Amino acid sequence: MADTSQAAAWPKQTQLKRPLFPLGKVVATPGALSLFEALNTSPLEYLFRHVLGDWGELEAEDRQANEAALVHGTRIVSSYRLQGERRIWLITEADRSATTFLLPEEY
Repeated sequence: MADTSQAAAWPKQTQLKRPLFPLGKVVATPGALSLFEALNTSPLEYLFRHVLGDWGELEAEDRQANEAALVHGTRIVSSYRLQGERRIWLITEADRSATTFLLPEEY
């Protein structure tokens, strides 16, 4: 089971921010779940970052696409580095019906 104390220790300044968009149903692929479990890491930190507009490690063009998606209702993508070179992606669908945690190779 992942350590959820990270979410409880989230900096107070982020608690003052409001979500930028609805997440819809939050789901994860088996690979993403396995990675979080293997690293004993909670996915909540990354979910909070995503919904608050911290897109992680993206190119400038992808960041601009996410900013436009907030206005025009298109897909939102974030990419975060976990331990080492392992990455996790979050994708919120254009209709905001779902947000998915997945590994890049699962895309």
